[in-house]
Amino acid sequence: MSDFDTLFLTEVVVGGLLSGVMYSLVAIGFVLIYKTSGVLNFAQGAMLLFAALTFVSLVERGVPFALSLLATLAVMALLGLTIERAVLRPLTNRPPITLFMATLGLSYVIEGGAQLLWGTQVHALDLGIEDLPFDVGGVFISQFDLFAAGAAAAMVAALIAFFRYTRIGLAFRAVADDPYAALAVGLRLNVVWASVWTAAGFVALVAGLLWGARLGVQFSLSLVVLKALPVLVLGGFDSVLGAIVGGLVIGAGEKLAEVYLGPIIGGGIESWFAYALALAFLLVRPSGLFGKTLVERV
Repeated sequence: MSDFDTLFLTEVVVGGLLSGVMYSLVAIGFVLIYKTSGVLNFAQGAMLLFAALTFVSLVERGVPFALSLLATLAVMALLGLTIERAVLRPLTNRPPITLFMATLGLSYVIEGGAQLLWGTQVHALDLGIEDLPFDVGGVFISQFDLFAAGAAAAMVAALIAFFRYTRIGLAFRAVADDPYAALAVGLRLNVVWASVWTAAGFVALVAGLLWGARLGVQFSLSLVVLKALPVLVLGGFDSVLGAIVGGLVIGAGEKLAEVYLGPIIGGGIESWFAYALALAFLLVRPSGLFGKTLVERV
């Protein structure tokens, strides 16, 4: 392989990996909720949209950037707490399909609320990061993608520190490992679940700002949630590490497929490759690379 081909391949892989980081951001929000409560939160995409729309609307109304960020964080924490208290807590111990349908309904309620509050117009979101490539040893890398990767790494580090070194974080890990044992030793599950939904709101804020800066803040932004589903299938629905690895695999895989398989079997592979790969994983390893295999006693 020539030097040119090697550089081009490296550029494609790096670009795919950095795109995969964006998918992982959305998937982590799913994992936090599913790991502690077993709920597949389909409203995560709507929360992402709500966060981006709230932030950009405040900025456009003249609120300073930092204050808009803090206000949006407070709004997302309140939204997460409200969802847990008003919707999911009354549905505790209901069948998983009931909880899933509740979050599906929530996604439309949140989108409708965003429309009532902020309108339906498309907003451009400028985070002050130019999406210009720069040369690293002959490989061109997007500055925005690097910023997104750095933001994702910082967020994951903050979550790891929170769940490993704080009292509520240790409670979260105990509930995730065995909720019945955690309840037996006196842990308050409602407090843990409320904290997790607040963390999911924080993740939605970070992901919403980055995706909104890339695609524009519009109601189709909530559909980004669909890109996270193959990531979860690959990595496992209950693993933060799996969400990261799954996102990287999906991002690099779809870029490589588009570049090298596209000319052979036709274009548009990037739009469906992730789902084909996820289907293959479901057939071979349903729990994903890092997910826990459920064992049911009959």
